[in-house]
Amino acid sequence: MLISRGGTCARALLLLSTRMAASSISSNLIAPASASRRIHGSKPFSTQLLSYPPFLSRASLFSSHASVHSNKVHKKSNSRVAALLEIGGVKIAKDDVVRESDPTNNVPDSIFSKIGLQLHRRDNHPIGILKNAIYEYFDTSYSSMFVKFDDLCPIVSVQQNFDEVLVPADHVSRSYNDTYYVDAGTVLRCHTSAHQAELLRAGHSHFLVTGDVYRRDSIDSTHYPVFHQMEGVRVFSPDEWEVSSTDATSYAATNLKKCLEGLARHLFGAVEMRWVDTYFPFTNPSFELEIYFQEKWMEVLGCGVTEQEILNRNGRKDSVAWAFGLGLERLAMVLFDIPDIRLFWSTDQRLTSQFSAGKLGVKFKPFSKFPPCYKDISFWISDSFTENNLCEVVRGIAGDLVEEVAILQRRLIIYFLWQVKLIDNFTNKKGMTSHCYRIAFRSMERSLTDEEINQLQWSIRETVQTKLHVTLR
Repeated sequence: MLISRGGTCARALLLLSTRMAASSISSNLIAPASASRRIHGSKPFSTQLLSYPPFLSRASLFSSHASVHSNKVHKKSNSRVAALLEIGGVKIAKDDVVRESDPTNNVPDSIFSKIGLQLHRRDNHPIGILKNAIYEYFDTSYSSMFVKFDDLCPIVSVQQNFDEVLVPADHVSRSYNDTYYVDAGTVLRCHTSAHQAELLRAGHSHFLVTGDVYRRDSIDSTHYPVFHQMEGVRVFSPDEWEVSSTDATSYAATNLKKCLEGLARHLFGAVEMRWVDTYFPFTNPSFELEIYFQEKWMEVLGCGVTEQEILNRNGRKDSVAWAFGLGLERLAMVLFDIPDIRLFWSTDQRLTSQFSAGKLGVKFKPFSKFPPCYKDISFWISDSFTENNLCEVVRGIAGDLVEEVAILQRRLIIYFLWQVKLIDNFTNKKGMTSHCYRIAFRSMERSLTDEEINQLQWSIRETVQTKLHVTLR
């Protein structure tokens, strides 16, 4: 998340970091997607002493401070998308984020339309209810200790999003295929960790950061290009661990596990838990907490002891710290029995009326059982083809349709794209590779007609061929 701060010096520093990033990012922008790109955990960002991209207007000096409780593919212009937003005192114009003329920009209208919706700040929304339940745990267990930030701007520099949390220069998450770039040096944050360094520099030692994060991703019931994270950080001074019989790292790790086991019990009750060693760029040692819930093991969050280099760079040389990060949608889907991640974005009263502030774990009651409609598309892929680009095209087509239909059908943007699934691939004797994808369309409002689906399918076929440079079969 980005924290805004005016001044010539801040602008100059950001311009410098942008130029430096531009020289190193060009290769990452075209890097093919590979294996896992998950940057787990998360670490927060800043609200007061923070720099911001030069194109953003400064409405105030991050006025909201701590809010306690409270690829370029198919980017057709969309007149219904708000032209100007303001988040945390930062004014954001659509033309500054969605740039058709900039070859390094891959942010479509459909993504810009989600900026500023801040589901995590709605007390009667499942995401907001879960956020407040976590706040309640920290307020009860650590009275007045943790400062809360939930209104930080999601537009951050590459330095903030990657460099300051030690994400390697060649990490797949930096690629144009995985991340939404505003320009070569500016992105929509991939994780709330983008705010950690500046919050540390601002003097915060105990904080929680919640916000919307953005990643180019696949289309299915558990993935969406916009979701919400919460991250926590706690810094310890030498006098806190020196009285114990353990070293600084062991002291922080023990404290971290005790804290998060308590959080798991607060959310899920008396569940069995286990810790799994893992790897994150910004913590060492690193762990994942899993719980045995509904007869299976489920990952709850990632965490670890903060890499000392991060503390050293940000004025905490003699300290040790821990950090954790969790995805709110992942947990809310389990706690509220929500079967599809797109439901979180619905404004249908049949859904929204089921949830109210402070009621954690109310089970979602399905209100529609309209059948899906399946269509297949096959093509010979090019060297530059990626599935994330295909998903961006498909999302773009559905988004355009929704904007053109009657107001009662606007919510179809959430439900039209049920799943895009690779069902077959082969390579012929000439070395050409073919992929066949099955696209499932579904409306939660009504049965779709053959004519509607055929129009969608033809539009997708045409756009896939022209935008992704593939050959249809």
